[in-house]
Amino acid sequence: MKLAILSRSPGAYSTHRLKTAALERGHECRVLNTLRFAIDLAGGEPDLQFRGRQLSDYDAILPRIGASITYFGTAVVRQFEQMDVYTPNTSNGIANSRDKLRATQILSRHDIGMPATSFVRDKADVLPAIELVGGAPVVIKLLEGTQGIGVILAPDKKVAEAIIETLQSTRQNVLIQQFIAESKGRDIRALVVGDRVVGAMRRTAQGDEFRSNVHRGGSVEAVELSPEYERTAVRAAQIMGLRVAGVDMLEGNEGPLVMEVNSSPGLEGIERATELDIAGAIVDHIANQVAFPELDVRQRLTVSTGYGVAEIHIPEGSAFAGKTINESGLRDRDISVLTLHRDNTVIPNPKGSRVLEANDRLLCFGRLEEMRDLIPARRKRRAKVRKLPDDALQD
Repeated sequence: MKLAILSRSPGAYSTHRLKTAALERGHECRVLNTLRFAIDLAGGEPDLQFRGRQLSDYDAILPRIGASITYFGTAVVRQFEQMDVYTPNTSNGIANSRDKLRATQILSRHDIGMPATSFVRDKADVLPAIELVGGAPVVIKLLEGTQGIGVILAPDKKVAEAIIETLQSTRQNVLIQQFIAESKGRDIRALVVGDRVVGAMRRTAQGDEFRSNVHRGGSVEAVELSPEYERTAVRAAQIMGLRVAGVDMLEGNEGPLVMEVNSSPGLEGIERATELDIAGAIVDHIANQVAFPELDVRQRLTVSTGYGVAEIHIPEGSAFAGKTINESGLRDRDISVLTLHRDNTVIPNPKGSRVLEANDRLLCFGRLEEMRDLIPARRKRRAKVRKLPDDALQD
């Protein structure tokens, strides 16, 4: 395998370990400065220039995109995707995870446990937002902060309001998040590779510091995760479109609470804490998957006129409930079921004999006209029960 690591820091621990692990396994590996690429859109096919010359062929890339170059870095990764070069972390996945608001919005749709979070812009909405997440103390986060930078604990409403007003005056966007007191300055970092957790550590903040990041002086220790924490970490990474990710979780009273999904996790702390070859596990995963580049499925499937991708929900009382996919008549209507979502389980390429149940969600490809009648109406909020008016009974 010929592997390119996209990084501006060839001497950094993580980059060096990944390259060493690749070379030890007999792969060809180079570290390429992400900022030295030029995206070539002039030819008939997507291409890339590197240091002014046409880039040679690579089987796979491993993006290590820094926060300061997210826009350009994801554009380079996107170009590799258009060239059908395998990447464990897609451009969309990197962009999604880098924006804390976008990441929270995506994960909240999929029943992933998270601290209560709010996002507001107007000063008048700050105090109601604090109440919405459970009241002070609250955690205030910059949307694109890393390594604990831009994460502030506000002990009361007035301090929180002043901090948010100051940050917003400098055109910073911030999240207001519930403070999980029971975590006691500790969190879990799970390193997800593919569909499994290959290593995990508990980070503990130093002294009165509530941020447990190693860069802030936090200590680390290896930890064996329960199946619930492993499932949560893997699901969060996969939902974000990442096959290599560091998933940070708080230990809440009711289970794991995802704080962040990191697309370029550092390896030094977790390798030293666990004494495991995490870099080697990442390289092995890439080598096993290199023949299956990540595709923009929606882009590829919607190039045919009149065809597209849609999600079909099977509600209570649906005529489809209790029938198999074959009996549903979907295939007769030129509709193919790509995946079936049932609770928190995803069933890829379900067989025609699979019996459909109420509340199943089917990701389908087919004729748009045929699917239009099957797509449910937009979800509406449940109407609140109003107070009984004084003149409820008319004379």
